[in-house]
Amino acid sequence: MLLAMRLAVLMCLPLFLAAVLSAQNVTVSQPTIWVSQPDVAGFEKIENDRLAAGRHAIDTLLAVQGPRSIENTLVPYDEAVRQNNSAGYLAGLMEQVHPEAGFRDRATAMLTKVTAAQTAIALNHDVYNALAALDLSKADAATRYYVQRQLLEFRLAGVDKDEATRARLKKLSDQATDEQSMFDRNISDGKKEIEADASELAGLPQDYIDRHKPDANGKIHLTTDYPDAFPVFTFAKSTDLRKRMTFAFNTRAYPKNQEVLSSLLKTRYEIATLIGYSSWADYNAADKMIEKGHNIADFIQQVKDASRPLAQKEFEMLLAEKQKTDPGAKEIWDYERAYLAELVRRSKYNFDSQSVRPYFPFPQVKQGILDSAADLFHVSFQQEPNVPSWDPSVETWIVLDGGKPIGRFYLDMHPRPGKYSHAEMVPVLDGIRGKQLPEAILVCNFPVPTATDPGLMDYGDVETFFHEFGHLMHHILGGQQQWAGISGISMESDFVEAPSQMLEEWIRSPQVLAKFARDYKTGEPIPAELVERMNRASAFGRGGWVDRQNSYTAMSYDVYKTKPENVNFDEVTMNDSRTYTLFRPQPDTHMWASFGHLGGYSSAYYTYLWDKVIAEDFFLQFDRHNLLAGDAPMKYRRVVLEPGGSMSANDLVKNFLGRPASMKALQNWMGEEFETAAANGRP
Repeated sequence: MLLAMRLAVLMCLPLFLAAVLSAQNVTVSQPTIWVSQPDVAGFEKIENDRLAAGRHAIDTLLAVQGPRSIENTLVPYDEAVRQNNSAGYLAGLMEQVHPEAGFRDRATAMLTKVTAAQTAIALNHDVYNALAALDLSKADAATRYYVQRQLLEFRLAGVDKDEATRARLKKLSDQATDEQSMFDRNISDGKKEIEADASELAGLPQDYIDRHKPDANGKIHLTTDYPDAFPVFTFAKSTDLRKRMTFAFNTRAYPKNQEVLSSLLKTRYEIATLIGYSSWADYNAADKMIEKGHNIADFIQQVKDASRPLAQKEFEMLLAEKQKTDPGAKEIWDYERAYLAELVRRSKYNFDSQSVRPYFPFPQVKQGILDSAADLFHVSFQQEPNVPSWDPSVETWIVLDGGKPIGRFYLDMHPRPGKYSHAEMVPVLDGIRGKQLPEAILVCNFPVPTATDPGLMDYGDVETFFHEFGHLMHHILGGQQQWAGISGISMESDFVEAPSQMLEEWIRSPQVLAKFARDYKTGEPIPAELVERMNRASAFGRGGWVDRQNSYTAMSYDVYKTKPENVNFDEVTMNDSRTYTLFRPQPDTHMWASFGHLGGYSSAYYTYLWDKVIAEDFFLQFDRHNLLAGDAPMKYRRVVLEPGGSMSANDLVKNFLGRPASMKALQNWMGEEFETAAANGRP
């Protein structure tokens, strides 16, 4: 949307000090930055230097006399994009991950400064006119697409408005950046803690119990960090513990985010209406695959129609499970959903999710995902030793293609106070062919392995790891472009989740699991029979999962589709939960306050389901019995990932599938367990 908007969602980390890959003796000429910016002063110097370089590039562009050319206009413009993106990426990353609150505060302030610089470019008539004057008749297709898309973004930023309107838009853009940063910070800083008795941990894995010892008063302290909260949702026999944890988890940023989100909606609504749109949802859709805001509403209904029959069938199975102990039950609370699903998987599918955890210690999973990605994408990975960073746990890796470095990534994988509490891939640098390697980071919150604790991961943790690694490889492989502005994941933003969701499917492959799923005590590989049961059990509940995602999609659309004064967050949350899911929502949780995607994705949370349709259609092109067989793996790399943002995502999909994606793929995925059962004569 606004050129600055990309920075508000995607954040990163610039250039550093040279390092040598000792094992392969590969020298990487592009250094890492942390050595030269371990404190706030160093961080701000790098940021200000990059902003100054961006201003100089724009000054160079504007000083041109005579005809405009690719060399005298697009080259300096793209240099400004590179410098400002790099500054924004670093500021956004430090806001999310730095251990010191004061440093995070300075990063928030710097992100506002970067966004202001980008907004100033987006509203600059002379820059727009210079790009519009380019003769693209002899340019390659990627360059033409780049310029045409940039011109669209300028118009959406309001470059063609009068001076007073442009000044107002600049102020609003800066304000939106501050408000979104505060919304995110309140979630990251809002970790809560609950107390529990030892008896309430019944049902939880033994290693979880071992990590949570009672204090002197016999109380056990549990936090809302993912490694503490999610096992409670799934395994705790105590309904009251699950209820208390759900309440604490969903109220992490309440009431702080009520005023912040209200203000953000007002700011974005004013931006949209000044540009000429009736709502933020309409405005935000204008440069995406979906094109129009009302198409989101249509998509939501299509998904509901596709998912509800399966979700209803699953709900009846969950209710029957609940009625074993509560015969008169007619409904299921949201905080019961995950636990009952686990009981159904045990009773109907003879699968206990805890049974696979011994095969998923974090170090093995990490190596297994690296090995799987190396096989699929025909690359290799080499860790860079002894590279300083913002936290001692962070690892630095180089991606090699034919022995040649093509990118770098960082792994920040475990929770700590003040850190972003979800899981994400964050760009660090845009790749430019022959000039700059792409860089990215995974920010996750998985269990910490220690000398006495292997850091066992749940099935869902491993799936999330695959998901985020899919993002990472998209950024690296798509980061070999001529221009920073079309590098990596820079196409329409409602395509970005397709490659990541496609890679999630790898966890269900016995071929892939054989690479790393071994019992951490005995070294025995995960039995094929257990994998089969795991896959059957994991296929249960997909209709309900889609329903739940659809409720979030509706929520994100409903709060942004109208005037802010018409929005009551609690009413929207409760109504959409009741409309699109079959579960009863817990009252007074104000979950919207901790729904981080209302900041970054805003009205576009539909992206996850939109891209799930694409991802499952992509996956159908692979041989499920041998995911590495045939032409699909390299075609996927070449046709979907490597183009980056050099063409429309609609073309990426058509080039791989030979047609647009079909909702039928999502329906097939949702109904896989019931179709398999029917084919085998099972109920």
